[in-house]
Amino acid sequence: MAVSKWVLDPAHSEVNFSVRHMMISRVNGTFHKFDANLELDPEDLTTAKVEFTVDLASVDTRNADRDNHLRSPDFFDVENHPKMTFTSTSIEKVGDKEYKVTGDLTIRGKTLPQTFTVTVEGLAKNPFTGIESAGFIAKGEIDRKDYGLVWNFALEGGGVLVGEKVNVEVVVEATREQ
Repeated sequence: MAVSKWVLDPAHSEVNFSVRHMMISRVNGTFHKFDANLELDPEDLTTAKVEFTVDLASVDTRNADRDNHLRSPDFFDVENHPKMTFTSTSIEKVGDKEYKVTGDLTIRGKTLPQTFTVTVEGLAKNPFTGIESAGFIAKGEIDRKDYGLVWNFALEGGGVLVGEKVNVEVVVEATREQ
């Protein structure tokens, strides 16, 4: 199969994250608004070009006060840095349907290299449109402090309110551009 443009299907895609809370549990969240520019061969991602953009104001942790705090200068500072972006720089095949995708991740104006594990979930023709669709899941972990998201609160018994490591999972369904 040749490299071609693919269009993100936002109704069947999601951007999720989780972070430790009070050293005893996890808070899960999602972003509702995101977009991608994808040029790829779903059977061989090593030549793919991926650009992913997330609207940080669309954060949702099912708690309005926490979401507003995440939008504030303590965390994302969405007034000055409304988007998080990822642009691939290299892709390595590491298994039958598994790849290491490295790229430049920008949060709060700081850009650092980040690597995500991407699994090709499959390829199928949509029975309603006849258009070819592909599914991918990207997983990784980032250290929020590396990007200037350093706000925290010390706990009485030791530890902190918010963990430094953030687990990220991006589920993508895309259709081949016609």
